[in-house]
Amino acid sequence: MSITLEQAEKMIAVAKSKSIELNTKMNISVVDAGANLLAFARMDGAWLGSLDISIKKAKTARYFDMNTGVIGELSQPGGALYNIEHSNGGLITFPGGVLIKNKKGEVIGAIGVSGSSVENDHTVAEAGAKAIEMLENDLSFK
Repeated sequence: MSITLEQAEKMIAVAKSKSIELNTKMNISVVDAGANLLAFARMDGAWLGSLDISIKKAKTARYFDMNTGVIGELSQPGGALYNIEHSNGGLITFPGGVLIKNKKGEVIGAIGVSGSSVENDHTVAEAGAKAIEMLENDLSFK
C-alpha cells in the first residue's frame, strides 16, 4: 500500500495552509512507500537550500520508519545511530520529516518540510501527515 498522488497533493495543501498560519514559507515533499518523491511544492519565497532538505527529511523518515526528530535524538554522539546521517547519500536527522500511516497503522509514505525553525518544520509536516485521516474518512478540505 502506498500513498496516492491525490492524497499527497491534498496533504501538501494542508501543510501549506499551516505554514501560512505560522507566517513562514516552506518546501514540502511527499514520498511514497518506496521513498520515491511523489509530490513537491516550494512556496513563493521559500529558501532554495531547503528544497533538498525537505526531500531528504521525507526519505529519511521512510527509510527508517521513524520521524526525523527521533532519529536525531538517536544519532547524537554516543547514541545508537551516531553518524547515520552520512549513510544513504546523506540523511537529515532533525525534525521536519514525519511518517504517513493509513488507518491500519501501515506506513504508506512520509512528508518532509523545511524552511523555518525545526519546530515549525515539524508542526507543518505533522499537519500534512494528519491530513490522511481526513482523506480516509472522506472529510472535505476547506
